[in-house]
Amino acid sequence: MTNYSFILNGTSVTVDVDDNVRLLWVLRDVLGVTGPKYGCGLDVCKACTCHINGQAFNPCSVTVSEIKSTDEITTIEGLAGTVDADLHPMQQAWLDGDVAQCGYCQPGQIMAAVATVNKVKSEGRTIITDDDLDGIRNICRCGTYVRIRAAIRAAAENMM
Repeated sequence: MTNYSFILNGTSVTVDVDDNVRLLWVLRDVLGVTGPKYGCGLDVCKACTCHINGQAFNPCSVTVSEIKSTDEITTIEGLAGTVDADLHPMQQAWLDGDVAQCGYCQPGQIMAAVATVNKVKSEGRTIITDDDLDGIRNICRCGTYVRIRAAIRAAAENMM
């Protein structure tokens, strides 16, 4: 086993695990961070979506050995801390829009949505287009896509 360090939700952490352990299992089983959900383990469903250095990624498809000590991993548990508030605007929009049905995919949906809005903002744009929303490939088995899209647009107004 090897020691790996990285920044998780603003705090430096070190874990002692085998090189080939997927980061999702490090987060969930070693560090007890259960917001990122296991759905497929193949980078398809995106239920585990988190941020690495501000970009959306899926820890089910990344081994811990690929993570650098300077990498900043943000999960749904640390999202509000990125805006120094009780809730991130995207989380608030999810509540206001009563988006969740079963809720299993929602942490990944929210993390993907935040990354998308931040990308649009970094490009100097102020409007979330249908093409932007179509780029979010997270699967919702309950089919709440209409509410998801509405919440993203509502949150984007507070994030731009």
